[in-house]
Amino acid sequence: MTRIHSGISYTAMAFVLFALGVPVGYAQSKIVCWKDAAGKVVGCGDKVPAEFAGSGTKELDKQGNVRKTGESTDEAAKRQAREKDTAQASAEEKKRATEQKRQDDALINTFSNEKEIDLKRDRELQALNNFITQQSAALKNANERFADAKRRAESFEKDKKPVPPAAKEDVARAEREKTRVESEIAANEKAKADTTSKYAEYRKRFMELKGTTPAPAAATAPATTTATTAAPAKK
Repeated sequence: MTRIHSGISYTAMAFVLFALGVPVGYAQSKIVCWKDAAGKVVGCGDKVPAEFAGSGTKELDKQGNVRKTGESTDEAAKRQAREKDTAQASAEEKKRATEQKRQDDALINTFSNEKEIDLKRDRELQALNNFITQQSAALKNANERFADAKRRAESFEKDKKPVPPAAKEDVARAEREKTRVESEIAANEKAKADTTSKYAEYRKRFMELKGTTPAPAAATAPATTTATTAAPAKK
């Protein structure tokens, strides 16, 4: 294999080959130049050496004009990664647009005006308030049972007697029940805030789709969390 090191212009390649005694038939064929890891051309010849097989290349004609370039292994990997990222971003955007259209269609088909949105919000909030009322009563009972079980267990300790396993289990069971009810109340309070925020988003989007000036929303319970804007259920 004939090899020519870089440092000369591509237009002089044919003359260099001739001066080196390379056959005319070869001189009229393509010339391949290869690069090192830094992307610098380090040599040219009739084929790429094995040690540079993964590097970028340039093919030149007999006048030294670049006719074809080849990516290095690293360049190809980076390009493929960019193409994958671009394709993934495009797919995600398409999916987002499709989901937004589905939500918009559901919104328009579910409500005729913003007042209906407010009414549906109020119905959901009322249902949550009813749950909280029931749970508050259950919590009161749970607190009383826990306090009673704890007093009975402490009475053994005051008498310097070991607390029976049954008394300990009564305390633990009462405490678990109290914690469970407290968690349910907290979850429903959060659901109220999420519901208020969700329907505010519905209202805003509905007016954007209708292209009208929104009427003032009816007062609701304070909302402190941000809800997702999934499509509303049919009435």
